[in-house]
Amino acid sequence: MTILKIKKLENNKVLPEYKTEGAAGMDLCAAIDEPIELKPLERKLIPTGLKIELEHGYEAQIRPRSGLSIKHGITLINCVGTIDEDYRGEVCVPIVNVSNEAYTIEPQERIAQMVIARVEQAKIEVVTELSDTARGTGGFGSTGK
Repeated sequence: MTILKIKKLENNKVLPEYKTEGAAGMDLCAAIDEPIELKPLERKLIPTGLKIELEHGYEAQIRPRSGLSIKHGITLINCVGTIDEDYRGEVCVPIVNVSNEAYTIEPQERIAQMVIARVEQAKIEVVTELSDTARGTGGFGSTGK
């Protein structure tokens, strides 16, 4: 098990938390003092009041909460955000409202989830040929609906 070091900032009132024993992601909450309204197609960077330190070889993936996405059209502008192991700034969540209705983010509301994942840096090797596969160059939609 990896260790995630967390520094709480003054505006943080809620630590990340796994809501179930089998949860892959821990919930991140909005560290705001006043509600923030997101109009349709509006995007804002929401602070969490947290700074983190990851172990070498790990990243933190910031992902949308499925309930907010399906019920209210609230998702992340970059879909999945990556926090690199050497980043030490505040974790903020870039949220967008893709619905037709305004949505209000409340103080300490769960706004995203954070998954800690192992990563490796690749060694780049330039070649003149790549191996053949059954799929070949078939791109988007090439394997069917």
